[in-house]
Amino acid sequence: MSPLRIALVGSGMIGRRHISVLKGDPDRHVLAAIADPAPAAKALAAELGVSHYAGHEPLLDREMPDGVVIATPNRLHASVGLACVERKIPMLIEKPIADSLAAALGLVAAAERAEVPVLVGHHRRHNPIMQKAAEVIRAGGIGKVVAAAGLWLSHKPKDYFDVTWRREPGGGPVLINAIHDIDCLRMLCGEIETVQATTASAARGFAVEDTAAAVLTFASGALGTLIVSDSASAPWSWEWTSRENPFYPSEPENCFLVSGTLGSITVPSLEHRWHEEGRQSWGLPLTQKRIPVAPADPYVEQMRNFVSVIRGEAEPVLSGADGTRTLAATLAISESAKAGLPVRVADLLQCDKSQ
Repeated sequence: MSPLRIALVGSGMIGRRHISVLKGDPDRHVLAAIADPAPAAKALAAELGVSHYAGHEPLLDREMPDGVVIATPNRLHASVGLACVERKIPMLIEKPIADSLAAALGLVAAAERAEVPVLVGHHRRHNPIMQKAAEVIRAGGIGKVVAAAGLWLSHKPKDYFDVTWRREPGGGPVLINAIHDIDCLRMLCGEIETVQATTASAARGFAVEDTAAAVLTFASGALGTLIVSDSASAPWSWEWTSRENPFYPSEPENCFLVSGTLGSITVPSLEHRWHEEGRQSWGLPLTQKRIPVAPADPYVEQMRNFVSVIRGEAEPVLSGADGTRTLAATLAISESAKAGLPVRVADLLQCDKSQ
């Protein structure tokens, strides 16, 4: 079977990560071409020996790739995605699926009508650690989930904010970082129904938040909390605890704690603790074991899923519709903070559908 030709639109940091994945398994997939107006992108394409285009539409029309990875700025996700839909080309869109719910819903609806697959790049869904934790919970290993806590606490350096948009609404840790953690909590605990949140910008005084705290109500009745801050010198974040990216220091800590009626599990350490049925008591010790898991590169696994979807051999691990629900639950944090009231995720989705 011939390798699939995958084109890349947007060749920034995350785009280059996809290039390394595409080059890593030439029997399965190859990089077809790059579209990006930056001069550095033209030089990169020449270095890689592939065609370069300043815009995505000429690439799509001339190269006719089997699939497209969209790694542009968020505001361009939907327009590039719609161009792929028009040409019946499956796509893998980096998170978030779009910069607004209206744009995301429009893209998903168009893709469903045209029967064009849309995958969203929440890569942690493909990490064996997250998959094993979700498997234990689904199998009843901690009983009925009652409570969960997520943490993303890190300190972005001063020069990170030399880029103007990172100091403005939409550039803060809610949409940039917490969206991944919201997706993880959905993966572990199910759909988020309501969000009540508050945000603060006291650490830096920018127009955008630097810290947010949210109380989540899940469809199952479980409750959760999520605290995020990009001005906190702390080790409790996925990047520092999962060892997924060697750029970050590693700490033997956790960033998700999930508790149920029979037990609990921590992520990413996968410490599973439980009581035997009928012996749940605060006066009795918990049985404990660390669940082993074989590591794997989630970006590689994500690309394998994309290839399998294109070939009609599998369903998306995270579809466009599913990625839109993650976006809605994340935007609910900011909406709740502004209103000072709980926000129903379904109401956000319905409101944007009607626009």
